[in-house]
Amino acid sequence: MKEILSLSEAQKIVLLSQRVLPNTVNGTAIDTTLASIEHLGYVQIDTISAIQRAHHHTLWNRNPAYELSHIDTLIESKQLFEYWSHAAAYLPMRDYKYSLPRKEAILKNEQSHWFQKDVKLMDTILKRIENEGPLMAKDFEHKAKLGEWQSKPAKQALENLFMQGDLMISSRKNFHKVYDLTERVLPNNIDTTCPSQQQHIRFLITSYLRANGIGQASEIAYLLKNTKTVVASELKEMHSNNELVQLSVNGELYYAFPDTLNLVNTPIKSQLKILSPFDNLLIQRKRMQHLFDFEYKIECYTPEAKRKYGYFSSPVLWEGKLVARMDCKADRKSATLHIHHLFFEENFSFNDAFKVAFSKEIAAFKRFNDCSEVKIHKTTPSALLQTIQSIS
Repeated sequence: MKEILSLSEAQKIVLLSQRVLPNTVNGTAIDTTLASIEHLGYVQIDTISAIQRAHHHTLWNRNPAYELSHIDTLIESKQLFEYWSHAAAYLPMRDYKYSLPRKEAILKNEQSHWFQKDVKLMDTILKRIENEGPLMAKDFEHKAKLGEWQSKPAKQALENLFMQGDLMISSRKNFHKVYDLTERVLPNNIDTTCPSQQQHIRFLITSYLRANGIGQASEIAYLLKNTKTVVASELKEMHSNNELVQLSVNGELYYAFPDTLNLVNTPIKSQLKILSPFDNLLIQRKRMQHLFDFEYKIECYTPEAKRKYGYFSSPVLWEGKLVARMDCKADRKSATLHIHHLFFEENFSFNDAFKVAFSKEIAAFKRFNDCSEVKIHKTTPSALLQTIQSIS
């Protein structure tokens, strides 16, 4: 028998499961960062630097004591590694074995990534790294530009070796990847046994539900090839064994752990958060529209004349609702955070409590982006521009 949840109850469960409104830091700051990544399962890496990059932004919102050096430190101490989830990501080293099914499928050509394999070039590169130690793409000479996005042959070969598991990212220098042999990067005690299909699918389910509270097969299998059918089957099996409960939310079926329903009785803090467009909470746009009535698209790939909100608009979370979008850019030379457009959702009621919370959070966000000044250029509705300017 399905339990019926209201949208507000489902939203509360999702937000609390995502830990996007943290109360305190437990343990050291860096321990809290690692715990956040282990709880979420991954943190997406993105190259756009209009504001602090997505992986830093996502973790900063969950750890008030977050420092930009944490990820490098955790990579160096071999507690994190880079690979692919639904996209490029930092993942907990404890979960390394669950990256192996994709690696083996790519190695056996059962799955493909972006680039065709040049086996001869891959062998040459692998031998150079074996003999010379960690290398970056720029350490290889390129005579031609081929393939998607004009990638150079050696860069393609490095990525193929990385995706099939021969290489790992040992570090980054100025955000450029440094590749090394997998056996030299992995901790000695790491489990490298490839999980069975059922073990892998159960891992995907439990990881997703732990971090997101409620989920559907299509969400759990998001951008993971050849998994949706088996995820759906395993969800039914786990439900029949009373490991999961079925929920009806807004007319659709979801699954959750039984204990998750206790979160309905936990209050949501009156806290404001400026979210990364690639935050784990937001990354599945269809889910956000269904559960939060929030239609969201990053417009950096949209021609400027067709943009409604701006180049890189960050959703604003307030009292458990997504109430605004803030398109901003940090000008590091002038230490100025430019808010090009602050767009409020149609049904949002602007009040004094929001003013206080926004003022506090924008001051913290300014410092997080190494800025000392904020300039607000446009608001929608336009009548709020002067008010917002006065509190920032």
